[in-house]
Amino acid sequence: MSATRFDTGRRRVIAVCMAAGTTTLLDNSVLNIAIPALRASLHAGPTEVQWIVAGYSLSFGLTLVPGGRLGDVHGRKTLFLAGLATFTAVGVVAAVATHPSVVIAARLLQGAAAGLVNSQVIGTIQDVFSGQDRARALGLYAVTSGVAAALGPPLGGALIAAAGPDLGWRLTLLLTVPFGLATLALAVRYLPAPRPNAGHTDLDPVGLVLVGALALVVMVPFIQLPSNGAAVAAWAAAGCVVAGLIPVWQRRFIRSGGRPLLHPSLAGSAPFALGTAVAMAQFGASIAGSLVLTMFLQDGLGLPAVAAAVVTLPSAVAMGISSALAWRMVRRFGRHTVTLGLALGACSFLTSGLAALRAPASGLPVILALTQFCAGAASGLIVSPNQALVLRHAPREAAGVAGGVLQMSQRIAAAVGVSAISGLYLHTAARGTAHHRSAYWHASLTCAGVLAVALAVSALRGRRTDDGAPDPLEPGHDVTPRGVPHFRRMT
Repeated sequence: MSATRFDTGRRRVIAVCMAAGTTTLLDNSVLNIAIPALRASLHAGPTEVQWIVAGYSLSFGLTLVPGGRLGDVHGRKTLFLAGLATFTAVGVVAAVATHPSVVIAARLLQGAAAGLVNSQVIGTIQDVFSGQDRARALGLYAVTSGVAAALGPPLGGALIAAAGPDLGWRLTLLLTVPFGLATLALAVRYLPAPRPNAGHTDLDPVGLVLVGALALVVMVPFIQLPSNGAAVAAWAAAGCVVAGLIPVWQRRFIRSGGRPLLHPSLAGSAPFALGTAVAMAQFGASIAGSLVLTMFLQDGLGLPAVAAAVVTLPSAVAMGISSALAWRMVRRFGRHTVTLGLALGACSFLTSGLAALRAPASGLPVILALTQFCAGAASGLIVSPNQALVLRHAPREAAGVAGGVLQMSQRIAAAVGVSAISGLYLHTAARGTAHHRSAYWHASLTCAGVLAVALAVSALRGRRTDDGAPDPLEPGHDVTPRGVPHFRRMT
């Protein structure tokens, strides 16, 4: 897969999109390895640390669907620039903070800005590219974002090693400022001018509120754990009520002649739903597994931040390599490439957990580095092919919303996975130093189980679409949604 097959205008657009993905996802991942240093420097408590880590994903997820809808209606470039400028400026505020509450507030605002940016990125790719070119562009964006997320811990570890813990964690938060400024300059020059959808300007504000509320009631209990069973029941009941109200409102809004937030072709698409479930499982397990690994390496094995970063580096290298090769596998195996990647990822988690239980401490970092290589290779086989499968079902007028729904679902999975799996690890590790290995085993086993469920979902998707129709990832087959004309290309 290469950007060289695009003309000059499209190469510039995809370069801006890739830069935006690098900036926003690097910022999210680079902080993971700096959490121990930040916690000690600001004397942050467990709840404050949880909000610093997961609050970014919460606000990111809440902004994605409204941002996508606004971009669909009013055009994307202005929203992209506003979001990226806010993201970059607030990064400085977080880096100079002297109290955990300031970092929490800054991370919440940064996450919202990042969600606004990324919803425009997906919509822009959907607008500018079509057919196999769109699949390749989505793949380049997904791969760049994934590699940036995998490179975060090594870069963070290097900064902490070079500058010391107190200054190092601040530099990790400042790392994306030059990336943000450079991306802003490129976006001003090369992103297409705003082209609002003049024919359909209804925003469906009730739908926006309901989707945002659903994301909120699902994610918050995993970030701020309820104090008792009654609170758990109340959150669960609220989630069920909001989830039930969404289709009721959708039908009413359609009867009134409006265009609902969730396009009917998305709401009724089993492939879209199944592909989104696969994306959620992969993203949630990957983010949570990475965080738990960095905690285990530093707290359990006593490695310095830079050594822990070296262990995680093979994941980024492998993801870059396998992503470049994934489309060759797709030409041979079609959608089953995703299933293969899920199987490899589950095996990687199981192997790393078993190694933590049985391997001697002296050789364990090397074994974990090898399992990280396999995990990165698995992610490269999953991310961009699955994203192309999911977004082929999005019509043009819902391109931004479809991308927003996909990414919001991933952010919900990240918030839930980080909270639940890191909580499982910390609960077991709190029994004493001797329990860190078993804690990592339990966390890894959980991540493997999540990917095993995704593996079953992927196989189910294969059976549901194995009806003699062309595989949407096969060469020569157009991935434009059925019944939807080719999107207009840039000239």
